[in-house]
Formats: sequence, structure tokens, C-alpha cells
Amino acid sequence: MTTRIAIIGAGPCGLAQLRAFQSAAAKGAEIPELVCYEKQSDWGGMWNYTWRTGLDEHGEPVHGSMYRYLWSNGPKECLEFADYTFDEHFGRPMGSYPPREVLWDYIKGRVEKAGVRKYIQFNTAVRGVSFDETSGQFDVTVHSYDRDLTSTERFDYVVVASGHFSTPNVPYFEGFESFAGRVLHAHDFRDALEFKGKDVLIVGASYSAEDIGSQCYKYGARSITSCYRSAPMGYKWPENWEEKPLLTHVSGSTAFFADGTSKHIDAIVLCTGYKHHFPFLTEDLRLKTDNRLWPLNLYKGVFWENNPKLVYLGMQDQWYSFNMFDAQAWYARDVILGRIALPDQAAMHAEDLAWREEELTLKNAQEMFEFQGKYIQTLIDATDYPSFDIAAVNQTFLDWKHDKYDDIMGYRNKCHRSLMTGTLATPHHTSWLEALDDSLAAYLSDSPQTAIKAVG
Repeated sequence: MTTRIAIIGAGPCGLAQLRAFQSAAAKGAEIPELVCYEKQSDWGGMWNYTWRTGLDEHGEPVHGSMYRYLWSNGPKECLEFADYTFDEHFGRPMGSYPPREVLWDYIKGRVEKAGVRKYIQFNTAVRGVSFDETSGQFDVTVHSYDRDLTSTERFDYVVVASGHFSTPNVPYFEGFESFAGRVLHAHDFRDALEFKGKDVLIVGASYSAEDIGSQCYKYGARSITSCYRSAPMGYKWPENWEEKPLLTHVSGSTAFFADGTSKHIDAIVLCTGYKHHFPFLTEDLRLKTDNRLWPLNLYKGVFWENNPKLVYLGMQDQWYSFNMFDAQAWYARDVILGRIALPDQAAMHAEDLAWREEELTLKNAQEMFEFQGKYIQTLIDATDYPSFDIAAVNQTFLDWKHDKYDDIMGYRNKCHRSLMTGTLATPHHTSWLEALDDSLAAYLSDSPQTAIKAVG
């Protein structure tokens, strides 16, 4: 009987898994039957932008946390696919920090070339996944909105590739219910123009706080105030941006902070992270973790130790992204194909704990991305995924961190060299602060005049 694999989600992780199997098939391997369920109408996951917030057209929770005008906040050279380069896709050098639509086009290019769309059932939400001990198989229940049909099928393996940046963590602060402005989570942030001329409070001190605040500055917010729980971000902010200790409460249009200060605020954006949320999984299959580099109970960061027929992709806090998902997908594929044997549960858990112990010793960002790079290297060394220079990627991360502390509003104008092809990125025709059109056409145009015209 043919082995059947259910892949939940057609974002970068799910597409990586499909591409991994297609790569094996292209080299002559016999691969399992693949069925990928995607609740959106197109692939790309987060990179498939929607204007919708709250519930989608089917009444499902909106998956995407992507907003208009988002540009990559890390060098594209650190996320480049080893088997499909930016040079191959675009046929020309380009900047190191492209906008969302450009990256979505790049992601789509690889899977369009691979021809894996045939495996995906779109507009299909996964309702439940359970494991039957007798048969050793999973029952996967889904609802197809195209057919208005709920059905259940059996699979030998399930790959959870639905990500963990969709279900917002929404804290409460005293006075929110009577705040005179708007309160929203970053998950529902779509357009910085909404906050033009307003005093915006950003709650949080991580990447979404940094980037959403920067978007609001770029598109004309009157002031930005960001507040932190543990430590400030510490960049050289523009004059109308200040950092404060954590918000304590609000009253009317005034926000009060832990240092005793207060400030008029028109809108509050909660950049307070996301939950690993898998309501479709039974309790015995459900990963429970906060956002960290090494979630427990996943062998090689991938296999559910209590049932290694269940695979999780991309569950880690991410320095690396696309190429880490690839490394995980290739490793999972080779285990499923019988090329790699898993140890017993005790040995898996012991290795898992050793990685966690090492994670707990990490003191700074450099140690963190080097730790993740080492992890990725162990996966790549075990498969035929094209090798790339992890040390060089780590150096690019380090350069990027320095660039941000030198100029938080200008680091996206820097250029880095591809670790796959050696191509040096070229400066974009318009500086990031002045590039108000984030479309693919404007980005790939030859002149700033074209971009400006597109905005007008």
C-alpha cells in the first residue's frame, strides 16, 4: 500500500516539504502520495498578503500577519534557497532588503519550477488530526470550502507546517476597555498610513515592534513611543521616537509608564508575540512551547518524540528561515523514505535535552544565530540538500546587526554578497525611507521616477 503524507499549510515550510520530495523524485526516487491542505486560496503562507483581519471570507481566523509596505528586515542573502537563487529567479542583481511582493515572487518561482501545486488543496481548512494506535495511521478531517464538504482521510505521516506567527498573544493593560483610541495587535496591522499624523504607542521590544514603529515613522506618524518589559531596543531613533519602560495603564488618551511618566497616545499597537496554537491536533500530538530556539520534545527540532510519524517544521524562533525550513524538510523526507533511521525514544529525548542545555547557555545574538546555524549544518550534512557556507551566513547576520545599530532607518540601503553565487547586491534606486511604493513592478524598475509615479 502506498505511503500517504498529509502536509498542513502551503507556506514556506509546507512548500519546502513538497520541494524536498519533488527533488527526490527528480533523482529517480519513488515518493509517497502527498496531500497538502492550505486554508488560503493561494500559496505562500505569511507572504501571501491579505487586507483582511479577524476572520477570512470563509469565517476562518485570518492566517496572515503581513502588512502593506513590509520590506525584509534581514538580508535576503541569509534566507536564500541553496537550490534556487535570487540570480536564477530574477536574472539580475538586486538590493539586499526587498519588499514582501518581491520575496513572495521568489518563493513562488521555486515551487512553480518544481511543479508541486498539483499536490495542494486550497481553501481547505484542517479541522482535526488524531492518531489511531491500531492502524498506526492518522485520521485527518478537513473542510473544503470549494466543495462545502467535510471529510476524513487516513495518512501514514502528518507534517505540521502551519507556522507559529498567526495566533496573537494579546495582553491586557488597565484602561484598555475605555481607551479613547484604537488598540490592535501586530497581527491585525495592515497599513501605516492609518497612523499618519498620530501619536503611536508600540508595546514590545522585538522585531515587529522595531519594524512596525519604523513603518509608522516612514509614513508620517507624529510620534512613536515604544515600551519594553526587559530592556530597550537601544537603536539611534529619530527625534520623534522614544523608548520607555513598560506601559502600566491608560486613561482616556493618556498612557502611563513604569517610570512614572505619561504621554498622549492616539493608537496602541501590541507587538507582543504569538502563540504556538494547533487546535486541530489532539492533546497527545500537540506541541506546547513558547517562542525559543530549541522547543522541547522535537527530535532534531522536527520529529514529535512520542510519535515520530508526526513532523513539525519551522517551530523554532528564527534567525534563519527559508533555508532552515529546507534543511528540516530534507531531513524529514529522508527519514520517511527510509534513508535515515531514527534512534529509540530515550536516545531522541537525550539528544533533545542536550540541545536545550546548550541553548540555555547562549548570552547574545551572535551566539544565538551561530547555535541555529550549527543545528542547520547537522541536518544538511545528513542529506543531499546543497551545502552552503553557514559561517558566511553568520558573518552576514553579524554585519546586519552592526548596520542596524549604526543606522536603524538606513540599514536596508546596505548591500551584501550572496553566499550561494557570490553576487554582490546592488543598491536600490531609492532609499528605503523614500521608497513609498512596495510593489514588485516599482522595485524592479530602473529608476526612482518610475517608483514615484507608481505611488502617485
